[in-house]
Amino acid sequence: MIELEGVPELVDPVMVAAFEGWNDAGDAASTAVAHLDREWKGEVFAALDAEDYYDFQVNRPTVWLDAGVRKITWPTTRLSVVRVGGEKPRDLVLVRGIEPSMRWRSFCNELLGFAHELGVELVVILGALLGDTPHTRPVPVSGVTSDADLAQRMDLEETKYEGPTGIVGILQEACTHAGVPAVSLWAAVPHYVSQPPNPKATLALLNRLEDLIDVRIPLGELPEDARAWQVGVDQLAAEDSEVAEYVQTLEEARDTAELPEASGEAIAREFERYLRRRDGGGPGGPGGPSAGGHATADGSDSTSYLRDNPGGRSRPPKPQRPGPDDDESSED
Repeated sequence: MIELEGVPELVDPVMVAAFEGWNDAGDAASTAVAHLDREWKGEVFAALDAEDYYDFQVNRPTVWLDAGVRKITWPTTRLSVVRVGGEKPRDLVLVRGIEPSMRWRSFCNELLGFAHELGVELVVILGALLGDTPHTRPVPVSGVTSDADLAQRMDLEETKYEGPTGIVGILQEACTHAGVPAVSLWAAVPHYVSQPPNPKATLALLNRLEDLIDVRIPLGELPEDARAWQVGVDQLAAEDSEVAEYVQTLEEARDTAELPEASGEAIAREFERYLRRRDGGGPGGPGGPSAGGHATADGSDSTSYLRDNPGGRSRPPKPQRPGPDDDESSED
């Protein structure tokens, strides 16, 4: 039995979760939840036992000094609560952690136990993946659910993804089986500039979350950070003619898909390209994909495409142009 002493009765609570790791390209999703926690001064009320879910050789603890005293911070998942004011105040339960190394079913059941005790009405899980999307265009954010009624009511896609998944997909299915409404929001991060941070993708996730749960989210410096990020990538891409040409190819494909005369079916097909992208490496390390990789929607593991040069700057490599059978991806 989960006892939540000191947590007040919540108003129309929504649980918003994100996990570092495979489901968090560019750290876009975990940064979004961290932003909410910081802007609304969240108060941590619970943390899952790190011994139960994490391999400390994969996610190592850190040692730090506090007034000369050495302390250890263990990798775990923490829950905090924030009160959102306005005409219709409501509470958010923020879940921020790391994709667990083991016992995923128990991990999800423990989070669902908190959701039940707190009266959570909706679970929103944020994720980010690598896709063939140009950095110069708005970040695509897809909203998916396993609940057909919820998909119709909230104008979401009913997920049809099949393949390897991460903790985001597992938690969403656990919510569905427990009868808890759940939605996943996925931001597509350009695969050729995948190193964190990616404030543009974080901003896109927060904008979509704002619309979904009907709250006003303070954005702080994120819009300016997103503009600066795009300018920086523009400059790096301009230094390499092949990268610039490749970005232009992605822009043309994106713009063609969004032409007013394009049918809904054509747009859906273009979006499904994200789900089948073939780019990416193989599994690595104990328990699955390599620690440095991120999800692509076909379930492959893709490592960072940026590399450091002797001058200390990072730049996109010369990506291989997709062949006629290569597709872009997204994952649930």
